[in-house]
Amino acid sequence: MTQQSTELPARVELTSDAEDLLRLLYAANGPLMFHQSGGCCDGSSPMCYQAGEFRVGGQDVLLGELMVAGIQEPIGFWMSASQFEYWKHTHLTVDVVVGRGGGFSLEAPEGKRFLIRSRMFTDEEWEILEGSPLPTG
Repeated sequence: MTQQSTELPARVELTSDAEDLLRLLYAANGPLMFHQSGGCCDGSSPMCYQAGEFRVGGQDVLLGELMVAGIQEPIGFWMSASQFEYWKHTHLTVDVVVGRGGGFSLEAPEGKRFLIRSRMFTDEEWEILEGSPLPTG
């Protein structure tokens, strides 16, 4: 008897505009990461850092490792555990808009900012995801 594996739905994805900006940032900065905290102001947008520049803690969860054509290393997307509690039923898409974002995020000098677009997981997606563990920092 063979067991059928169920692929986990992605919790986070990128738009093509986000991928383009990440390629630009990677060329200038090397390996990258995202962190989304539950804070106000800068913390309410996904912040892009050089990989390892932001120190994730034991209460941060890794929502996904994003692969972008032209970038060798996956881009980890981390979120604080408290924020994840609010967003665990939500699929996130990282997008880009024109305008100044967080001062500490790498895209700030480009005149663009990352932002999150979201939708609720379908019942089918949530049934697969519910109870599946996520790596922590």
